[in-house]
Amino acid sequence: GHFPRYTANTVLLCVLNVTGTVISSALAAYGFSRIEWRGREKVFGLALATMMVPFPVVMVPLYALFRALGWVGTLQPLWVGAFFANAFNVFLLRQFFRNIPKELSEAAWIDGCSELRIFWHIILPLCRPALIVVALFTFLGTWNDFLGPLIYLTEQKDYTLALGLQAFQSKSGGTEWHFLMAASTLVILPIVVLFLAAQRHFIEGIAMSGSKT
Repeated sequence: GHFPRYTANTVLLCVLNVTGTVISSALAAYGFSRIEWRGREKVFGLALATMMVPFPVVMVPLYALFRALGWVGTLQPLWVGAFFANAFNVFLLRQFFRNIPKELSEAAWIDGCSELRIFWHIILPLCRPALIVVALFTFLGTWNDFLGPLIYLTEQKDYTLALGLQAFQSKSGGTEWHFLMAASTLVILPIVVLFLAAQRHFIEGIAMSGSKT
């Protein structure tokens, strides 16, 4: 009975996370790849180093921070961080942005375009496959996330599908397998459909972000 609510919560989190991650990661990657500034490579190296820090290390400090903000028991801890860029996605997009000829930006600059307009009207349209890859990774990560909701959500009305499925399974001593299988299929189906729909962009984005100029 709660599954429509779980689905709505999960879709909302996916939309917020995909939007936040794509925008913030693209802006950060643009700054690291197309704008010259002092100490750029060192800061980028520091950002990449954060990928080596496992989530369990920051789990307790993050929980303490969100509890101090009064966000435990809400959906906010599960999407606010998406608006602060992700090192892996920044790295992926930076590789892609570096493949775009500098002459395009220079020509637009001479024509009177601001840095933001160059980013929005020239760079982003050319990088659609890479942006789709980032969006897809983020969507899959959010849709399947179990640990995050388990830590921060306290009320059943706020549960996501992954957490709701677990709650359904452990609700009674005897699991109703036919209902559980049906619910599991509903959880997996959008992922399969999305992957098949975006497969061409996904492969193209991965292939092109790995190539060098």
